[in-house]
Amino acid sequence: MTSETKNQKEIAIKAIQKKLLGKKLTYKEIYAIMDEIAHERLSDILTTYFVASSFKEGYSEEELYYFTKAMVETGNRLKFKGIVADKHSVGGIAGTRTTMIVVPIVAAYGYKIPKISSRAITTPAGTADVMEAIANVDFQPQEIVNIVEKVGGCIVWNGKLNIAPADDVIIRVEEPLMFESFDKIIISVMSKKIAAGTTHLVLDLPYGKTAKIHRLSDAQKVAKKFEMLAKKFNIKVAFDINEMLEPAGRGIGPILEARDVLYVLEQHIDRPLRLEAKALRLAGLLLDLCFKEEKKDLNGEEEARKILKNGLALKKFQEIVAAQGGDKEIKSSKLKLAKFKKDILATVSGKIKDINNYNLNTIAKILGAPKDKQAGIYLHKKLDHPVKKNEPIMTFYSNDPYLLKEAEVTMENLPIFTIEH
Repeated sequence: MTSETKNQKEIAIKAIQKKLLGKKLTYKEIYAIMDEIAHERLSDILTTYFVASSFKEGYSEEELYYFTKAMVETGNRLKFKGIVADKHSVGGIAGTRTTMIVVPIVAAYGYKIPKISSRAITTPAGTADVMEAIANVDFQPQEIVNIVEKVGGCIVWNGKLNIAPADDVIIRVEEPLMFESFDKIIISVMSKKIAAGTTHLVLDLPYGKTAKIHRLSDAQKVAKKFEMLAKKFNIKVAFDINEMLEPAGRGIGPILEARDVLYVLEQHIDRPLRLEAKALRLAGLLLDLCFKEEKKDLNGEEEARKILKNGLALKKFQEIVAAQGGDKEIKSSKLKLAKFKKDILATVSGKIKDINNYNLNTIAKILGAPKDKQAGIYLHKKLDHPVKKNEPIMTFYSNDPYLLKEAEVTMENLPIFTIEH
């Protein structure tokens, strides 16, 4: 260890101590922490202390800017010409895979959309986990640029890109803790967007009692911080603040969520209409931002709907999958689900009054998601749907019969549905 490296490590450790006491940090201190984490020179214990220090008190606007800037500067950056569109959801609600519908719609319209996604933290599948079930998501920076230049978009994982590398280390630490602070989410999202060269961004901020953001007022505060950072880094941004009490799709787990996406793109009769509506709304907001930049008098959501209905979005998605090493003729009927399944039946007749998303996430993980790409849950019923006694309300999937049994037993203590009768 050189004296310079040793000195920086000391600065980083003292800065973490300082933050734990609730004091504000300078850019030099913040850069030292990010650089030490990015190069994995800080132990997981010290990184955990750093994560914990931000959970309760959060950061000042200046610190948010410094952390985002330092996270970008300690990693690689992608460079593209012209408008670079992007979409991100703060998430927390499983089975709402809008990104994989928005990307092909926007790319089919002719805008570049390099989507760099993370793996699951609090849910049974992140966008990278779902895409990985049908294509490669692990690329070097130049490979990403080549894919985007060729087909207009990509859906990849941050793994080998070394874009905001400190973030991946922090996510690894956060995963067993099962939490993220709002400020940490903001830094994580914005640093990746800046490093990917994003110029126009739509942010999906769902809130609800079992979402990451619980209240509308919190969602508005988060939006304000995102807006402040977007302005500082010259990114045009739009928000979709929406209440979410249940998944927009029906599948929970990589292959099941990929099937929902393909059902929407194929305009399949069994497609989840709420997922389609949400994806069209987000694609519309993003297209509106791009149209405004080019002074085009068009309605984003109407244009997005046309591209979905005429099959161009499906064609573009197949091009993206092929460019990422997957089947160029990917379709829902080709997807294989887990070997074992179990229908869960309603114990009473009535109406679905509540869906506990925490319990849904927990049980999907017990079934093996996201490591077992074919594992997960398919919801036959959603909020306010009528049910009859002994009617299937969901189906569990797993490649391990013991996990299937464990999920069934666990559900007795962690119910997913509340039925009003």
